[in-house]
Amino acid sequence: MSTIAFLGLGIMGSPMACHLARAGHDVVGYNRTPDKTRPLTEAGGRAASSIAEAVTGADVVCVMVPDSPDVQQVLAGEGGVFAHAAPGTLVIDFSSIRPDVTVALDEQARHRKLRLLDAPVSGGEAGARNATLSIMVGGSEADFAEAKPLFDTVGGTVVHVGPSGSGQTVKAANQLIVASNIQALSEAVVFLESYGVDTDAALEVLGGGLAGSKVLDQKRQNMLTRSFDPGFRIELHHKDMGIVTAAAREAGVVTPVGALVAQLMAAAKAAGDGGLDHSGLLRGVERLSGRTDR
Repeated sequence: MSTIAFLGLGIMGSPMACHLARAGHDVVGYNRTPDKTRPLTEAGGRAASSIAEAVTGADVVCVMVPDSPDVQQVLAGEGGVFAHAAPGTLVIDFSSIRPDVTVALDEQARHRKLRLLDAPVSGGEAGARNATLSIMVGGSEADFAEAKPLFDTVGGTVVHVGPSGSGQTVKAANQLIVASNIQALSEAVVFLESYGVDTDAALEVLGGGLAGSKVLDQKRQNMLTRSFDPGFRIELHHKDMGIVTAAAREAGVVTPVGALVAQLMAAAKAAGDGGLDHSGLLRGVERLSGRTDR
């Protein structure tokens, strides 16, 4: 069993930290909003009042925060992980950030004799709560092998995808596919409803054919009932689509569908839907179609 510092106890981080605590690890959690440590302490973990307190004495440091600047601040900022973790500490970044930022942070970590894995996740709040997340891991194979039991505690599909930054690159591809699927499903739902079709029945039969997908399975009820409580917020997917478009530009590849979906995601955020689940892209299709009376 390891002593684990878990930094960032939001929608995703909190259930992940709780799974690790229930598995018998000594988990010390820190969050900028202190009351978010309560589920972890109820699961047998401990709360820390600072990053320094959480990290001191930890074998492993896990990070789950929203964006690249947040990770940079938590790891390399004043009072951050790099300043307080002991040499040899394994640092696992579960956040979804820019691949180039991960590579730069990895260089800083190695300079301080720390080991960094980028391990972004897919599966949303449900995946975090059910410990079924898909985890794509970049970094050394030896560090991945050491961390694998921890990954298996919080995830269902865990794959080492290459050196530092590779996990973030694969996550960007994941977000491109998911956003495109959600947009297509949103358009299909509005299209079906405009013809008075039994939309629930239609989605059932579509799900049994080539049009079937995990997006359809997991998001159909959100769309049918217009219930967009966040499992993964539009504002976060907007951030991720920015990563996709920037990384594609750097690589010199074209992602025309991705560019369009990135703009639609930005429009949804600008319209005030940023706090909704990303299945709320349906609302953007309704607005464009002049069907905002529902």
